[in-house]
Amino acid sequence: MNTAIKASQKSLDTNLEPVLRKVLKEAEKEHRELQDMFKLMGWGDIPDALKMEIKDDVSAMVNELKGQYSSCDPYVARRRKRVSYWVECYRDGICSLDTAIDALHIKSL
Repeated sequence: MNTAIKASQKSLDTNLEPVLRKVLKEAEKEHRELQDMFKLMGWGDIPDALKMEIKDDVSAMVNELKGQYSSCDPYVARRRKRVSYWVECYRDGICSLDTAIDALHIKSL
């Protein structure tokens, strides 16, 4: 019985390895792209916790800077100003990392 369990576990591990490798490769690619976006914005030096909080905002800003689309929505403009304000406050030492993250966190409905 133990031999059958060990054999099936080994088969499962062998089958999962390519999937896990692919997931890791995709995650590394996404991480590089995110780092490049933050460098483009001049925010490459901010902590990863803050980057994770604003990654969708920065991605949209970069896409717009690259000319992929243009938004004239006042709520989008307000959110972007808010992101820029709190990132700069953190970088200038005006607020703590936790304060910036809390201010930028989007509350779920």
